[in-house]
Amino acid sequence: MHIIIVGDGKVGYTLAEYLSKEDHDVTLVDRNQQALDKATETLDVMGVKGNGANVRTLLEAGADEADILIAVTTHDETNMVCCLAAKQLGAKYTIARIRDPEYTESISLLQNGMGIDLVVNPERASAMEISRLLRFPFATNIEAFAHGRVEMVEFKAMEGDPIVNTPIRSLPGRIPRVLYCVVQRDHDTFIPNGDTIIRPGDRVHVAADLITITQFFKYMGKNTQKVRSAMLLGGGHIAFYLAKIIAGMGIRLSIVELKPETCAMLSEMLDEVTVIQGDGTDQELLDSENMRDMGALICLTGRDEENLITGLYGAKCGVGKVIVKVNRLNYMDVMHDMGIDSVVSPKLTTANLILRSVRARSRSQDSVLEKVYRILGGEVEVCEFTALEGAPFLNVPLSQLSIAPGVLVAVLVRGKKIIIPFGNDHIESGDTVILVSRASKIVTLEDAFR
Repeated sequence: MHIIIVGDGKVGYTLAEYLSKEDHDVTLVDRNQQALDKATETLDVMGVKGNGANVRTLLEAGADEADILIAVTTHDETNMVCCLAAKQLGAKYTIARIRDPEYTESISLLQNGMGIDLVVNPERASAMEISRLLRFPFATNIEAFAHGRVEMVEFKAMEGDPIVNTPIRSLPGRIPRVLYCVVQRDHDTFIPNGDTIIRPGDRVHVAADLITITQFFKYMGKNTQKVRSAMLLGGGHIAFYLAKIIAGMGIRLSIVELKPETCAMLSEMLDEVTVIQGDGTDQELLDSENMRDMGALICLTGRDEENLITGLYGAKCGVGKVIVKVNRLNYMDVMHDMGIDSVVSPKLTTANLILRSVRARSRSQDSVLEKVYRILGGEVEVCEFTALEGAPFLNVPLSQLSIAPGVLVAVLVRGKKIIIPFGNDHIESGDTVILVSRASKIVTLEDAFR
Protein backbone atom coordinates (compact mmCIF):
# COMPACT_ATOMS: atom_id res chain seq x y z
CA MET A 1 0.00 0.00 0.00
CA HIS A 2 1.02 3.61 -0.55
CA ILE A 3 1.28 5.17 2.93
CA ILE A 4 2.12 8.81 3.68
CA ILE A 5 3.39 9.73 7.14
CA VAL A 6 3.29 13.44 7.99
CA GLY A 7 5.71 14.21 10.81
CA ASP A 8 9.20 12.72 11.02
CA GLY A 9 9.57 12.82 14.79
CA LYS A 10 10.07 9.79 17.04
CA VAL A 11 6.63 8.35 16.29
CA GLY A 12 6.78 9.07 12.56
CA TYR A 13 10.22 7.50 12.22
CA THR A 14 9.17 4.40 14.18
CA LEU A 15 6.08 3.95 12.01
CA ALA A 16 8.12 4.38 8.86
CA GLU A 17 10.59 1.78 10.11
CA TYR A 18 7.88 -0.80 10.87
CA LEU A 19 5.77 -0.19 7.77
CA SER A 20 8.68 -0.11 5.31
CA LYS A 21 9.84 -3.50 6.65
CA GLU A 22 6.40 -4.85 5.71
CA ASP A 23 7.00 -3.82 2.07
CA HIS A 24 4.65 -0.84 2.04
CA ASP A 25 5.46 2.16 -0.17
CA VAL A 26 6.16 4.77 2.53
CA THR A 27 6.60 8.53 2.01
CA LEU A 28 7.66 10.78 4.89
CA VAL A 29 6.66 14.47 4.95
CA ASP A 30 8.38 16.96 7.26
CA ARG A 31 9.74 20.52 7.28
CA ASN A 32 13.07 19.38 8.74
CA GLN A 33 15.41 18.36 5.93
CA GLN A 34 17.95 16.91 8.36
CA ALA A 35 15.35 14.55 9.85
CA LEU A 36 14.24 13.50 6.37
CA ASP A 37 17.84 12.84 5.31
CA LYS A 38 18.35 10.56 8.31
CA ALA A 39 15.17 8.62 7.53
CA THR A 40 15.86 8.21 3.82
CA GLU A 41 19.45 7.12 4.48
CA THR A 42 18.54 4.47 7.07
CA LEU A 43 15.09 3.31 5.87
CA ASP A 44 13.58 2.28 2.56
CA VAL A 45 11.33 5.35 2.35
CA MET A 46 10.92 8.52 0.29
CA GLY A 47 11.12 12.00 1.79
CA VAL A 48 9.20 15.16 0.87
CA LYS A 49 10.11 18.45 2.53
CA GLY A 50 7.24 20.77 3.34
CA ASN A 51 4.19 21.51 5.45
CA GLY A 52 1.89 18.47 5.54
CA ALA A 53 -1.15 20.74 5.79
CA ASN A 54 -0.25 22.36 2.46
CA VAL A 55 -2.11 20.97 -0.55
CA ARG A 56 0.92 21.38 -2.82
CA THR A 57 3.10 19.35 -0.45
CA LEU A 58 0.46 16.64 -0.13
CA LEU A 59 0.16 16.37 -3.90
CA GLU A 60 3.94 16.08 -4.22
CA ALA A 61 3.80 13.21 -1.72
CA GLY A 62 1.03 11.52 -3.72
CA ALA A 63 -1.89 12.07 -1.35
CA ASP A 64 -4.36 11.96 -4.25
CA GLU A 65 -3.51 8.28 -4.75
CA ALA A 66 -2.58 7.33 -1.18
CA ASP A 67 -4.14 4.29 0.49
CA ILE A 68 -3.44 5.68 3.98
CA LEU A 69 -2.28 9.04 5.35
CA ILE A 70 -0.99 9.14 8.93
CA ALA A 71 -0.59 12.58 10.53
CA VAL A 72 1.65 12.50 13.63
CA THR A 73 3.14 15.99 13.85
CA THR A 74 3.51 17.64 17.25
CA HIS A 75 0.43 19.83 16.65
CA ASP A 76 -3.06 18.33 16.88
CA GLU A 77 -4.54 21.05 14.68
CA THR A 78 -2.01 20.41 11.91
CA ASN A 79 -2.80 16.69 12.03
CA MET A 80 -6.51 17.38 11.66
CA VAL A 81 -6.00 19.75 8.71
CA CYS A 82 -3.66 17.21 7.04
CA CYS A 83 -6.37 14.56 7.19
CA LEU A 84 -9.06 16.93 5.95
CA ALA A 85 -6.95 18.08 2.98
CA ALA A 86 -5.76 14.57 2.13
CA LYS A 87 -9.31 13.20 2.16
CA GLN A 88 -10.45 15.99 -0.15
CA LEU A 89 -7.58 15.16 -2.52
CA GLY A 90 -8.53 11.49 -2.68
CA ALA A 91 -6.70 9.65 0.12
CA LYS A 92 -8.68 6.52 0.97
CA TYR A 93 -8.05 6.36 4.74
CA THR A 94 -6.67 8.91 7.25
CA ILE A 95 -5.26 8.54 10.75
CA ALA A 96 -4.57 11.49 13.07
CA ARG A 97 -2.70 11.64 16.35
CA ILE A 98 -4.70 13.92 18.65
CA ARG A 99 -3.33 14.28 22.18
CA ASP A 100 -4.95 17.33 23.77
CA PRO A 101 -7.57 16.36 26.40
CA GLU A 102 -9.70 19.34 25.29
CA TYR A 103 -10.44 17.52 22.02
CA THR A 104 -11.32 14.21 23.69
CA GLU A 105 -14.99 15.03 24.26
CA SER A 106 -15.52 16.06 20.62
CA ILE A 107 -13.61 13.27 18.89
CA SER A 108 -16.70 11.87 17.13
CA LEU A 109 -17.63 15.29 15.78
CA LEU A 110 -14.07 15.91 14.59
CA GLN A 111 -13.90 12.56 12.84
CA ASN A 112 -17.17 13.05 11.01
CA GLY A 113 -16.55 16.67 10.08
CA MET A 114 -12.89 16.45 9.05
CA GLY A 115 -12.74 13.09 7.33
CA ILE A 116 -10.59 11.43 9.98
CA ASP A 117 -11.10 7.67 9.91
CA LEU A 118 -9.08 6.87 13.03
CA VAL A 119 -7.95 9.02 15.97
CA VAL A 120 -4.94 7.78 17.93
CA ASN A 121 -4.24 9.18 21.40
CA PRO A 122 -0.95 7.65 22.64
CA GLU A 123 -1.12 9.27 26.05
CA ARG A 124 -4.63 8.04 26.77
CA ALA A 125 -3.75 4.54 25.55
CA SER A 126 -0.65 4.57 27.79
CA ALA A 127 -2.78 5.70 30.73
CA MET A 128 -5.12 2.75 30.11
CA GLU A 129 -2.13 0.41 30.13
CA ILE A 130 -0.87 1.85 33.42
CA SER A 131 -4.32 1.56 35.00
CA ARG A 132 -4.37 -2.17 34.24
CA LEU A 133 -0.97 -2.56 35.91
CA LEU A 134 -2.29 -0.79 39.01
CA ARG A 135 -5.19 -3.25 39.17
CA PHE A 136 -2.76 -6.21 39.04
CA PRO A 137 0.50 -5.00 40.60
CA PHE A 138 2.11 -8.46 40.43
CA ALA A 139 2.17 -8.24 36.60
CA THR A 140 4.80 -6.60 34.44
CA ASN A 141 2.46 -6.04 31.49
CA ILE A 142 -1.18 -6.89 30.73
CA GLU A 143 -3.03 -6.85 27.42
CA ALA A 144 -6.67 -7.71 26.81
CA PHE A 145 -8.05 -9.50 23.73
CA ALA A 146 -11.46 -10.66 22.46
CA HIS A 147 -13.22 -7.60 23.89
CA GLY A 148 -11.62 -8.08 27.30
CA ARG A 149 -12.53 -11.77 27.69
CA VAL A 150 -8.94 -13.02 27.27
CA GLU A 151 -5.90 -11.55 28.99
CA MET A 152 -2.21 -12.01 28.32
CA VAL A 153 -0.15 -11.29 31.42
CA GLU A 154 3.62 -10.93 31.70
CA PHE A 155 5.31 -11.74 35.00
CA LYS A 156 8.74 -12.62 36.33
CA ALA A 157 9.20 -16.22 37.46
CA MET A 158 10.75 -16.49 40.91
CA GLU A 159 12.54 -19.21 42.84
CA GLY A 160 9.90 -21.27 44.61
CA ASP A 161 7.14 -20.71 42.04
CA PRO A 162 5.36 -24.02 41.35
CA ILE A 163 5.96 -23.71 37.58
CA VAL A 164 9.77 -23.39 37.62
CA ASN A 165 12.36 -26.15 37.04
CA THR A 166 9.74 -28.53 35.61
CA PRO A 167 8.89 -29.19 31.92
CA ILE A 168 5.63 -27.45 31.06
CA ARG A 169 4.00 -30.73 29.98
CA SER A 170 4.81 -32.24 33.42
CA LEU A 171 3.33 -29.45 35.55
CA PRO A 172 0.82 -30.71 38.15
CA GLY A 173 -2.77 -30.93 36.91
CA ARG A 174 -3.97 -28.85 39.88
CA ILE A 175 -2.34 -25.75 38.35
CA PRO A 176 -5.06 -23.81 36.45
CA ARG A 177 -4.64 -24.44 32.73
CA VAL A 178 -3.17 -21.39 30.98
CA LEU A 179 -1.16 -21.17 27.78
CA TYR A 180 2.54 -20.32 28.11
CA CYS A 181 2.98 -18.01 25.12
CA VAL A 182 6.43 -16.43 25.26
CA VAL A 183 9.50 -16.72 27.47
CA GLN A 184 12.41 -14.28 27.61
CA ARG A 185 15.56 -15.54 29.28
CA ASP A 186 18.37 -13.00 29.52
CA HIS A 187 18.27 -11.55 25.97
CA ASP A 188 16.91 -14.68 24.28
CA THR A 189 13.19 -14.70 23.40
CA PHE A 190 11.42 -17.91 22.38
CA ILE A 191 7.98 -19.49 22.10
CA PRO A 192 7.90 -22.43 24.54
CA ASN A 193 6.75 -26.00 23.92
CA GLY A 194 5.89 -28.88 26.23
CA ASP A 195 9.56 -29.64 26.92
CA THR A 196 10.42 -26.06 27.91
CA ILE A 197 11.55 -25.62 31.51
CA ILE A 198 10.87 -22.20 33.03
CA ARG A 199 13.77 -20.92 35.12
CA PRO A 200 13.79 -18.35 37.94
CA GLY A 201 14.25 -14.88 36.45
CA ASP A 202 12.46 -15.70 33.18
CA ARG A 203 9.91 -13.20 31.91
CA VAL A 204 6.87 -15.31 31.07
CA HIS A 205 3.69 -14.43 29.15
CA VAL A 206 0.61 -16.53 29.87
CA ALA A 207 -2.88 -16.25 28.39
CA ALA A 208 -6.33 -17.46 29.46
CA ASP A 209 -9.82 -16.21 30.22
CA LEU A 210 -10.23 -13.80 33.14
CA ILE A 211 -11.38 -16.37 35.70
CA THR A 212 -8.64 -18.88 34.86
CA ILE A 213 -5.85 -16.29 34.80
CA THR A 214 -6.97 -14.98 38.20
CA GLN A 215 -7.01 -18.54 39.62
CA PHE A 216 -3.57 -19.18 38.13
CA PHE A 217 -1.95 -16.22 39.87
CA LYS A 218 -3.81 -16.97 43.08
CA TYR A 219 -2.33 -20.49 42.99
CA MET A 220 1.09 -18.95 42.29
CA GLY A 221 0.72 -16.68 45.32
CA LYS A 222 1.20 -13.55 43.18
CA ASN A 223 -2.29 -12.11 43.57
CA THR A 224 -1.09 -9.64 46.17
CA GLN A 225 -2.83 -6.73 47.85
CA LYS A 226 -4.24 -4.01 45.60
CA VAL A 227 -2.53 -0.65 45.19
CA ARG A 228 -4.15 1.90 47.52
CA SER A 229 -1.95 4.93 46.86
CA ALA A 230 0.18 6.14 43.96
CA MET A 231 2.57 9.01 43.24
CA LEU A 232 2.90 10.36 39.69
CA LEU A 233 5.98 12.32 38.66
CA GLY A 234 5.14 14.66 35.79
CA GLY A 235 1.83 16.39 35.15
CA GLY A 236 1.49 15.89 31.39
CA HIS A 237 -1.30 14.35 29.35
CA ILE A 238 -0.70 10.80 30.60
CA ALA A 239 -1.02 11.93 34.22
CA PHE A 240 -4.26 13.76 33.43
CA TYR A 241 -5.82 10.79 31.62
CA LEU A 242 -4.63 8.35 34.28
CA ALA A 243 -6.14 10.45 37.08
CA LYS A 244 -9.47 10.41 35.26
CA ILE A 245 -9.34 6.65 34.62
CA ILE A 246 -8.48 5.56 38.17
CA ALA A 247 -10.84 8.03 39.84
CA GLY A 248 -13.20 5.17 40.72
CA MET A 249 -10.57 2.60 41.70
CA GLY A 250 -10.13 3.77 45.28
CA ILE A 251 -6.50 4.83 44.77
CA ARG A 252 -5.17 7.92 46.56
CA LEU A 253 -3.28 9.89 43.93
CA SER A 254 -0.53 12.50 44.22
CA ILE A 255 0.98 14.31 41.21
CA VAL A 256 4.37 16.05 41.41
CA GLU A 257 4.84 18.68 38.68
CA LEU A 258 7.55 21.32 38.28
CA LYS A 259 5.64 24.03 36.36
CA PRO A 260 3.36 26.18 38.56
CA GLU A 261 0.90 26.89 35.73
CA THR A 262 0.47 23.17 35.05
CA CYS A 263 -0.08 22.54 38.76
CA ALA A 264 -2.79 25.20 38.83
CA MET A 265 -4.54 23.66 35.82
CA LEU A 266 -4.40 20.13 37.26
CA SER A 267 -5.71 21.30 40.63
CA GLU A 268 -8.64 22.96 38.92
CA MET A 269 -9.49 20.03 36.63
CA LEU A 270 -8.89 17.06 38.95
CA ASP A 271 -10.91 16.57 42.10
CA GLU A 272 -9.55 14.54 45.02
CA VAL A 273 -6.01 14.56 43.59
CA THR A 274 -3.14 16.06 45.57
CA VAL A 275 -1.01 18.24 43.26
CA ILE A 276 2.50 19.09 44.52
CA GLN A 277 4.62 21.77 42.87
CA GLY A 278 8.24 20.66 42.80
CA ASP A 279 11.00 18.67 41.11
CA GLY A 280 10.04 14.99 40.96
CA THR A 281 13.71 13.98 40.74
CA ASP A 282 14.50 15.68 44.09
CA GLN A 283 14.94 12.85 46.58
CA GLU A 284 14.36 15.14 49.56
CA LEU A 285 11.01 16.18 48.12
CA LEU A 286 10.03 12.56 47.47
CA ASP A 287 10.97 11.57 51.00
CA SER A 288 9.07 14.49 52.51
CA GLU A 289 5.95 13.47 50.55
CA ASN A 290 6.19 9.90 51.94
CA MET A 291 7.04 8.19 48.68
CA ARG A 292 8.26 5.14 50.63
CA ASP A 293 4.73 4.51 51.87
CA MET A 294 3.15 4.65 48.41
CA GLY A 295 1.79 1.52 46.78
CA ALA A 296 3.04 2.66 43.37
CA LEU A 297 5.49 5.16 41.86
CA ILE A 298 4.82 6.18 38.24
CA CYS A 299 7.55 8.19 36.50
CA LEU A 300 6.12 10.20 33.60
CA THR A 301 8.50 13.11 33.07
CA GLY A 302 9.68 14.05 29.58
CA ARG A 303 13.22 12.74 30.10
CA ASP A 304 13.92 8.99 30.03
CA GLU A 305 17.04 9.35 32.18
CA GLU A 306 15.16 11.14 34.96
CA ASN A 307 12.41 8.53 34.89
CA LEU A 308 14.95 5.72 35.12
CA ILE A 309 16.94 7.23 37.99
CA THR A 310 13.84 8.12 39.99
CA GLY A 311 12.29 4.72 39.31
CA LEU A 312 15.44 3.01 40.58
CA TYR A 313 15.34 5.16 43.70
CA GLY A 314 11.71 4.20 44.29
CA ALA A 315 12.51 0.50 43.87
CA LYS A 316 15.43 0.86 46.28
CA CYS A 317 13.12 2.50 48.83
CA GLY A 318 10.79 -0.48 48.67
CA VAL A 319 7.88 0.93 46.66
CA GLY A 320 5.78 -2.10 45.69
CA LYS A 321 5.06 -1.13 42.08
CA VAL A 322 7.33 1.08 39.95
CA ILE A 323 6.22 2.04 36.42
CA VAL A 324 8.50 4.06 34.14
CA LYS A 325 7.68 5.81 30.86
CA VAL A 326 10.29 5.81 28.10
CA ASN A 327 10.50 7.35 24.65
CA ARG A 328 13.53 5.42 23.39
CA LEU A 329 12.71 1.77 22.79
CA ASN A 330 16.33 0.68 23.23
CA TYR A 331 16.10 1.78 26.87
CA MET A 332 13.44 -0.82 27.65
CA ASP A 333 15.83 -3.79 27.95
CA VAL A 334 18.28 -1.69 29.97
CA MET A 335 15.56 -0.83 32.47
CA HIS A 336 14.51 -4.47 32.81
CA ASP A 337 18.13 -5.44 33.43
CA MET A 338 18.36 -2.79 36.16
CA GLY A 339 15.26 -4.02 37.98
CA ILE A 340 12.48 -1.84 36.53
CA ASP A 341 9.94 -4.42 35.38
CA SER A 342 7.02 -2.27 34.16
CA VAL A 343 7.96 0.05 31.30
CA VAL A 344 5.44 1.99 29.21
CA SER A 345 6.26 3.50 25.81
CA PRO A 346 3.70 5.83 24.17
CA LYS A 347 5.69 5.47 20.94
CA LEU A 348 5.32 1.68 20.93
CA THR A 349 1.65 2.01 21.92
CA THR A 350 1.08 4.32 18.94
CA ALA A 351 2.83 1.90 16.61
CA ASN A 352 0.66 -0.96 17.88
CA LEU A 353 -2.56 0.98 17.30
CA ILE A 354 -1.63 2.21 13.82
CA LEU A 355 -0.17 -1.13 12.68
CA ARG A 356 -3.44 -2.75 13.66
CA SER A 357 -5.38 -0.32 11.49
CA VAL A 358 -2.98 -0.58 8.53
CA ARG A 359 -2.97 -4.35 8.55
CA ALA A 360 -6.74 -4.51 8.94
CA ARG A 361 -6.96 -2.77 5.56
CA SER A 362 -4.81 -5.41 3.88
CA ARG A 363 -7.11 -7.54 1.76
CA SER A 364 -7.77 -11.05 3.00
CA GLN A 365 -10.61 -13.36 2.02
CA ASP A 366 -10.02 -15.74 4.92
CA SER A 367 -9.70 -13.51 8.00
CA VAL A 368 -10.08 -10.05 9.52
CA LEU A 369 -7.34 -8.59 11.72
CA GLU A 370 -8.82 -7.18 14.92
CA LYS A 371 -5.75 -6.30 16.97
CA VAL A 372 -1.94 -6.21 16.93
CA TYR A 373 0.10 -5.99 20.12
CA ARG A 374 3.90 -5.93 20.23
CA ILE A 375 5.68 -7.24 23.30
CA LEU A 376 9.26 -7.52 24.52
CA GLY A 377 10.41 -4.35 22.76
CA GLY A 378 8.68 -5.25 19.51
CA GLU A 379 10.41 -8.64 19.07
CA VAL A 380 7.16 -10.62 19.35
CA GLU A 381 3.64 -9.85 18.09
CA VAL A 382 0.30 -11.04 19.37
CA CYS A 383 -2.40 -10.80 16.67
CA GLU A 384 -6.13 -11.25 17.04
CA PHE A 385 -8.05 -12.43 13.95
CA THR A 386 -11.61 -13.38 13.07
CA ALA A 387 -11.73 -16.45 10.81
CA LEU A 388 -14.11 -16.10 7.83
CA GLU A 389 -16.26 -18.66 6.01
CA GLY A 390 -14.50 -20.54 3.22
CA ALA A 391 -10.96 -20.40 4.62
CA PRO A 392 -9.01 -23.61 3.77
CA PHE A 393 -7.79 -24.08 7.35
CA LEU A 394 -11.30 -24.32 8.89
CA ASN A 395 -12.47 -27.52 10.63
CA VAL A 396 -9.05 -29.15 10.28
CA PRO A 397 -7.35 -30.39 13.50
CA LEU A 398 -4.40 -28.14 14.32
CA SER A 399 -2.15 -31.21 14.40
CA GLN A 400 -2.88 -31.72 10.69
CA LEU A 401 -2.18 -28.11 9.68
CA SER A 402 1.28 -27.03 8.61
CA ILE A 403 1.77 -24.18 11.05
CA ALA A 404 4.59 -21.78 10.16
CA PRO A 405 7.75 -22.06 12.32
CA GLY A 406 7.78 -19.65 15.24
CA VAL A 407 3.98 -19.30 15.30
CA LEU A 408 1.77 -20.37 18.21
CA VAL A 409 -2.03 -20.65 18.09
CA ALA A 410 -2.58 -19.32 21.59
CA VAL A 411 -6.34 -19.01 22.18
CA LEU A 412 -9.59 -19.68 20.33
CA VAL A 413 -12.80 -17.87 21.28
CA ARG A 414 -15.98 -19.55 19.99
CA GLY A 415 -19.15 -17.83 21.12
CA LYS A 416 -18.97 -17.78 24.93
CA LYS A 417 -16.35 -20.51 25.03
CA ILE A 418 -12.63 -19.83 25.61
CA ILE A 419 -10.43 -22.63 24.24
CA ILE A 420 -6.75 -23.19 25.04
CA PRO A 421 -6.08 -25.26 21.89
CA PHE A 422 -4.29 -28.59 21.55
CA GLY A 423 -3.65 -30.75 18.48
CA ASN A 424 -7.20 -32.10 18.25
CA ASP A 425 -8.83 -28.65 18.36
CA HIS A 426 -9.80 -26.86 15.15
CA ILE A 427 -10.78 -23.39 13.92
CA GLU A 428 -14.38 -22.70 12.88
CA SER A 429 -15.87 -19.84 10.89
CA GLY A 430 -16.42 -16.84 13.15
CA ASP A 431 -13.83 -17.91 15.73
CA THR A 432 -11.55 -15.34 17.29
CA VAL A 433 -8.00 -16.67 16.82
CA ILE A 434 -5.12 -15.25 18.86
CA LEU A 435 -1.66 -15.94 17.43
CA VAL A 436 1.81 -15.34 18.88
CA SER A 437 4.70 -14.95 16.46
CA ARG A 438 7.93 -13.16 15.71
CA ALA A 439 7.36 -9.51 14.75
CA SER A 440 6.04 -8.86 11.21
CA LYS A 441 5.86 -12.58 10.49
CA ILE A 442 2.05 -12.76 10.34
CA VAL A 443 -0.02 -10.19 8.44
CA THR A 444 -3.10 -12.33 7.67
CA LEU A 445 -4.36 -15.46 9.43
CA GLU A 446 -3.57 -17.60 6.37
CA ASP A 447 0.12 -16.61 6.76
CA ALA A 448 0.20 -18.87 9.84
CA PHE A 449 -0.80 -21.96 7.87
CA ARG A 450 1.30 -23.08 4.94
